[in-house]
Amino acid sequence: EFNNRYRDAFCQHGMIFSGTSPDNRLVEAVELTRDTFYVGVQFHPEFKSRPNRAHPLFREFIKAACQQK
Repeated sequence: EFNNRYRDAFCQHGMIFSGTSPDNRLVEAVELTRDTFYVGVQFHPEFKSRPNRAHPLFREFIKAACQQK
């Protein structure tokens, strides 16, 4: 869980709360803008991912890693 009391402070330092519950109280996904690829999620994309059909989160991570090599 994310403590919403600190949400504004984290936003001011580049964190994006890109996924929240419908009432906007629970944080489900975050990103940092200063890094090439920094994502944290509260769900399990690995359950939807297959070797020939990767979840977009994993697919984009691999794409970002390949661009950094």
